[in-house]
Amino acid sequence: MSGLKKGILLLMSGAVAGGLVLWGTIGGAAAGSEEDGNQGIKHYKKELSLSAKEFNEPDLTLIDSRNGKQLQKIKASSIKTTEDAQKIAEELESKYDRPLIPAKLVGGGQLRPGQSRIVVNTEALTKNLENVNAFQRSLEVPISEEAPNVSAKTAANVDQATLGSFTTTFDSSVSGRSTNIALSVQAINNIVLGPGDRFYYNLVVGERTAARGYQKAKEIVNKELVEGIGGGICQTSTTLYNAVEKAGLGIIELHHHSKSVGYVPENRDATVSWGGKDFKFQNDKNHPVIIKAKVNGGSLTVQIRAAAKHVTSR
Repeated sequence: MSGLKKGILLLMSGAVAGGLVLWGTIGGAAAGSEEDGNQGIKHYKKELSLSAKEFNEPDLTLIDSRNGKQLQKIKASSIKTTEDAQKIAEELESKYDRPLIPAKLVGGGQLRPGQSRIVVNTEALTKNLENVNAFQRSLEVPISEEAPNVSAKTAANVDQATLGSFTTTFDSSVSGRSTNIALSVQAINNIVLGPGDRFYYNLVVGERTAARGYQKAKEIVNKELVEGIGGGICQTSTTLYNAVEKAGLGIIELHHHSKSVGYVPENRDATVSWGGKDFKFQNDKNHPVIIKAKVNGGSLTVQIRAAAKHVTSR
């Protein structure tokens, strides 16, 4: 039996016992005079009012394990099943979880910091929520935070030598597709990943909208060629995927198109869609790497590079 159920049973037992004592008191008064009976009833009503205040359920405060700050308040009695606990844990996960945005080299060789990865441990939180009791006032939410594992110092000379490279070609006269490829290449170029850092293509490239400069071009949807905003960005993700694989980095998520594409052999592509399929990988080396991507006419090349000392020691 969970701590919450035990607490509720204790409260119920106390309330019942108190009710019997009060009823005996009223009954005794009623057996005397009518005045005594009326006083007993008034006393009983007053006790009930006090009991309602005394047993008003307090809030259970959920605390951020990183800094002790309050996240939100809930009622312990709302957690009756494992599903109730899971729902609360998942709500917190959707509210506070966020993926890592890697660092990037910008103008003048400056390293622009990325964004920390934040993870709510929903499994541990669900178990903790299941075991709360009626007397508990706070509960720590297990949250971990991991900053991009790279600095200007560790990223020095990161583009000296090539770990993996791949090139694809396209018709540069098709303006919409060419524009989309160029925009996505610009987004991934000079991304620096420290040891253990993750790369999420959709997160780095961002939503493909007209407001951000993306144009209409042909793309594959359900085995059909259709026109959509951002058509062509899958060639960038595909070229990146092949370079990443050649560099020996760890693939986390990969999807293929529903039909073959013309710029790589079958099953060598990496399709992506905003809010859906993504291409994700991780730098599982013990040193930083950088993504170098460029377009030259109708040629798209992506390289994964690192300091020469790391490449020559492979």
